[in-house]
Order: sequence, then structure tokens, then C-alpha cells
Amino acid sequence: MTKIGIIIASTRPRRVGGGIGTWAAARARTRPGVAVDLIDLAELALTAGCLRAAGIDRPRIAVAGLNPHAGDGGNFGREEIEVIGPAVRAAAAEGLDVVGPYPADTVFLRAPREGCHAVLTMYHDQGQIAMKLMGFDRGVTMLGGFPFPICTPAHGTAYDIAGQGVADIGASRAAVLLAVRMAEQRHAPPG
Repeated sequence: MTKIGIIIASTRPRRVGGGIGTWAAARARTRPGVAVDLIDLAELALTAGCLRAAGIDRPRIAVAGLNPHAGDGGNFGREEIEVIGPAVRAAAAEGLDVVGPYPADTVFLRAPREGCHAVLTMYHDQGQIAMKLMGFDRGVTMLGGFPFPICTPAHGTAYDIAGQGVADIGASRAAVLLAVRMAEQRHAPPG
């Protein structure tokens, strides 16, 4: 299986990279034996907005690199130098508190030590594996960009154990409590 990562790095308003990236990803996915991840670094602003909606006034976000050891200065890939790093600096220049790119194998250790509230990863499993190891029974996936909170247990539907009486409600409970907190923040009087 050939894996392709398309990184959209522009965080400017009225950017066109998203449309072009989506078009290119759709064309690549029509090829047999090709898997495509579309990585949009404008999600930094969306992530910050979601964190503010959850009650974190000044969210700090760590960004994971794409390549092993975040490219090791270009030895293992140049995406961190040419795309991800500049996008992180551009987001910081726009007022977001964002750091990285950090190596994916250590970003989840560094982020809490550096006061980060979230980690933006370059593809699904890069974040989900770490999150599930850190707290399978309390992990929450939060979807942003909607006028209302959407929070689900990070472990997914758990259909494989439905009706067996063995499920742990921890992640479901955490998802509901986060959604309630976000809704309360949204409707709280100013000040």
C-alpha cells in the first residue's frame, strides 16, 4: 500500500489550498493500493476555538511532525522545514500559542510539560494511539466548526462489546461532561 500525505499549510483567510488538496486527495484515492491523509494546518485555529469553547481562555497547542524525529533537520524528510514549521510560525504570528513541530514519538510527553492543552497530529493514528494509551477510559474526541458541541468517546462505538455488560462508561461520561461544559461556556453571561 502506498501512503500519501497532502499537507495544506496556508492559514491565510480566503485560502484555496483546501479545495486543491481535497481535489488531489480524491483523485489519488481512485488509484488501487493508495491511501491518502489530508492534513490541514488551518486546524490550529479550529483547535484553539474548540479549547476556548471548553473553557480554556489561552489555549496552547503542540504540533507533531510528520517524519521520524520530526525530520531530524532534513535527514528524514523536509516537510517540517518547508511546510509544518512555517505554518506553525505563521499561526503564532496571528496570535495563536502554538509550538512545534515536535517528533511524534515524544510530543505527547512534551506537551503536558510545556503547558499544552492539545496536540495537533498529522494523521489519525498518530494521535489516537497515544491518546488511547494515555487514557482509553476517559479519552474524548471533540469535533469543531459546528454551532454546538459534538463530543464522543475516543474509543468509538464499542459495538463489539454491546449488550455484554462489560463496557466502561468512563469515556462516554467524559464526553457528555465536556459537551455540557462547552454548552455552558457558550451560554454563560459575559464577565
